[in-house]
This record gives sequence, structure tokens and C-alpha cells, in this order.
Amino acid sequence: MAKHGTSATVDGVAIAPLEATWDISVPIDPTRFYPKFGPLPAVIEVRDQTGGWNAAGQTRKLMLSDGGSVIEHTVTMERLSLFVYELSDFQKLFGKLVSGARAEWEYLAVTGGTRIRWTYTFFPFPRAGWIVAAIVRLFWAPYMKRVLPGIIREVERLAKERPPRA
Repeated sequence: MAKHGTSATVDGVAIAPLEATWDISVPIDPTRFYPKFGPLPAVIEVRDQTGGWNAAGQTRKLMLSDGGSVIEHTVTMERLSLFVYELSDFQKLFGKLVSGARAEWEYLAVTGGTRIRWTYTFFPFPRAGWIVAAIVRLFWAPYMKRVLPGIIREVERLAKERPPRA
């Protein structure tokens, strides 16, 4: 993957303990939280997942509503602080524009809950940087701002159902 990319970052706070936020959000089902948005396809199915999506070195294939797919591969799993996965083998439009992408989820206990910072970086092919930058600015960044609150709501809902720790 290229070293320089185009990134977007969103932050949110889950009113839930750090451990619950991590345990619920890291392995969350992407088909429930990544809908179609403008030209961005929805995640409609997960195939060939290795493991519980809770350790470095696991992979899965996301099937997209436009008939394409993308491979995700976990690269860093620092429990309760950092979760990183890389994406490759994009098809359709992104397959023509990027060599891959990297998603970083940072977790930090704060007063009353857990701060989540999600950064997504696309690595454009030569001469596609301006197109990728426009897509990120016009669609991907607003999309992330729509997706993260839904994940946070699910974390908060499920955290309330968890038994208290002894």
C-alpha cells in the first residue's frame, strides 16, 4: 500500500464502560451498520471470516450492494485501546482508484464513557489522488459521521444488558 493517502476522522463518545465498548464494537456485524450512501455501496454480506474478528491476522470478505467486494485484514489489536484493519482487493469504482485502505479505531476511557476515534485512509493510485480526495470529502467523511452514531447507540444498548462485573 502507498504511504500517503487521503483520510477522514470522526469522534464520538459511548456512554458505556471502555471494556463493554471495545467488546461490543470491535466484532460488530458490518451488514447492520454500513448502508448505501450516495455512490457508496452497502455492506450486504460477510464471507470467509477467520476467527472472531478479535485478533490480529484475521480476514474476511465484505460483499457490497453494487456487486463488488473488499477484503479486510486485521493488523493491530491492542485490547481496549487500538484496533486496525487494512482493506485490499477493492472492486468496481474504488478498485480503479485505490490500492487499499486502512481503518483505525482508537478507544479511550473518558468521564462517563468511552471516546471512539475512527480514522479511515484511502491510498490512491498515481493520478487518482484528487478524485479520491473529492470522494472522501463529499461522501466518505459524511458517511462516517452517519455510521459511528449508530454503532455507538448499539454499544450503549448492549452495554446496559451486560451483567455488572464482580
